[in-house]
Amino acid sequence: MTDPASISDAQLESDPAGDEAPAAAPRSRPPLPRILAVANQKGGVGKTTTTVNLGAALADLGYRVLVVDLDPQGNASTGLGINIRGLQASMYDVILSDVPIEDCVEASSVKNLFVAPASLDLAGAEIELVPAFSRELRLKHALEEVRDDYDYVLIDCPPSLGLLTINGMAAAGEVLVPIQCEYYALEGLGQLMRNVGLVTKNLNPSLDITTIVLVMYDARTKLSDQVAQEVRDHFGAKVCKIMIPRTVRLSEAPSFGQPITAFDPSSRGAVAYRELAREVSGGPA
Repeated sequence: MTDPASISDAQLESDPAGDEAPAAAPRSRPPLPRILAVANQKGGVGKTTTTVNLGAALADLGYRVLVVDLDPQGNASTGLGINIRGLQASMYDVILSDVPIEDCVEASSVKNLFVAPASLDLAGAEIELVPAFSRELRLKHALEEVRDDYDYVLIDCPPSLGLLTINGMAAAGEVLVPIQCEYYALEGLGQLMRNVGLVTKNLNPSLDITTIVLVMYDARTKLSDQVAQEVRDHFGAKVCKIMIPRTVRLSEAPSFGQPITAFDPSSRGAVAYRELAREVSGGPA
């Protein structure tokens, strides 16, 4: 079996989206507002952690940020202190019943940071969307009503390529991919790139993978460095310089309904996400 800590040129060459990711491509700074779909088809890769904490760090820089939770588990919502069992409206209602997204937006405890929460009902949305009109563009149309109210919209996509993730990618201008610095890290990355290519071709011509974030970095292991180097070799300037360390405090924060920047502001994780926010945004608002 191919070493899962590497991704071959042949794999990328067989990927229709691979040619669109030159290693030396300069990282662009698109104008605000920016809508980023945070996606990775592997579960447990720090996708929601990155959505929540990058959103909070961008808000701390003075940007108005909306986190859109499309994952039926609702972890981004609960991680920002939202009780998903007592909602008047959620992203389920926005996607399935055309409820205006502003009717479900909740303020978080962080200034400038807002949440469009998920609910458990979203688990059935994949099936319910099948016969729906313009089923892939429901979120795009909903966000058009509020896009000028926010500087950043971060869409936390489910860890699978269903209609919810397609809605997220169809609504976004950019894809942000968290990649964990661990064994099997690059498994499924080629498939994600192919799927982004399909969405670009059929639904959203402006979509591009612009940002790759290395997470769960452990400086004590050689493997973390190997994975980081492999990713940088293939994706160049798309890979953020800042790497997010694996820390206990980062994994503890969601159970308190707080981003790491509020839960433990001086921790290594909080420092890393603040630096990541500066790198992604180019600095304070």
